[in-house]
Amino acid sequence: MPARELVVLGTASQAPTRTRNHNGYVLRWDGTSVLFDPGEGTQRQMVLAGVASPRVERICVTHAHNDHCLGVPGVIARMALDDPDRSVAVHGPEDAVPHLRALVGVASTGLPVTVHGVAPVAGAAVADVAGARLTAVPLDHRVPAVGYRLQEPSGRRFVPERLAAAGITGPDVGRLQRDGELRGVRLADVTAERRGQSFAFVMDTRRCAGVADLLAGADLAVVESTFLDRDAALAERYAHLTAAQAATAAARAGVRRLVLTHFSARYADLDEVRDEALAAVAAEGGRTEVHVARDLDVVEVPPR
Repeated sequence: MPARELVVLGTASQAPTRTRNHNGYVLRWDGTSVLFDPGEGTQRQMVLAGVASPRVERICVTHAHNDHCLGVPGVIARMALDDPDRSVAVHGPEDAVPHLRALVGVASTGLPVTVHGVAPVAGAAVADVAGARLTAVPLDHRVPAVGYRLQEPSGRRFVPERLAAAGITGPDVGRLQRDGELRGVRLADVTAERRGQSFAFVMDTRRCAGVADLLAGADLAVVESTFLDRDAALAERYAHLTAAQAATAAARAGVRRLVLTHFSARYADLDEVRDEALAAVAAEGGRTEVHVARDLDVVEVPPR
């Protein structure tokens, strides 16, 4: 089965450091890829990470701050170089569309690029990604911002014990799956619901209802944690989350695996971020796994 995994291209907030590139995140999902928030230097990070630009079918931007989108021209130029016959879709908040169009124009490649504005409503439809539904939810930042959620539809899985009890074996299993009923046995009698996998992407925002909406039951969630809780006043002033706030929200939402990123340059020791997040999850009695992202990490979507 093709990989479902996140490739972390950069983890810095506002400005890159010696060890952290600007933002950039690639979600590999069933043979295709979505690039989120490509900051400056993303094209080079893609090369270092082994991310093939022809696999990227769309770019999703959360807001118009340049550390989340200044890499768009370089990425578009790379796409035109690697696969000049393709087209590219760019998505972002409606208010960010003029800025995104200007960035696409800077690339000046002739590649067919369409920029789509995301409506500022919860559950706004964005795209279909390999059969999964990509939607957006407004967040609370200093400029209009959205987060993204990818949700696979629920399906059904065969339960071996039920198949055995019904006497369905071998090629008959396929016939039952195809026809929905076989010798009085219905598909529902020998299957159980298989919940679809989900991915959430939450960047610059204060605590708000949109964060909970995006994170609800997510298998893998990427959440900004610009500040530590000792700097919560700064987080509120600049409309960001602390590591504790991000982890608390994830634990309450039942997130399985949380990826923290978008770190202020004032924190050289990311162990503090990890410890604060783990303590917050424990305080909620949660079971969320915490991963503190570093540039070029690859994080798997937890298997079912």
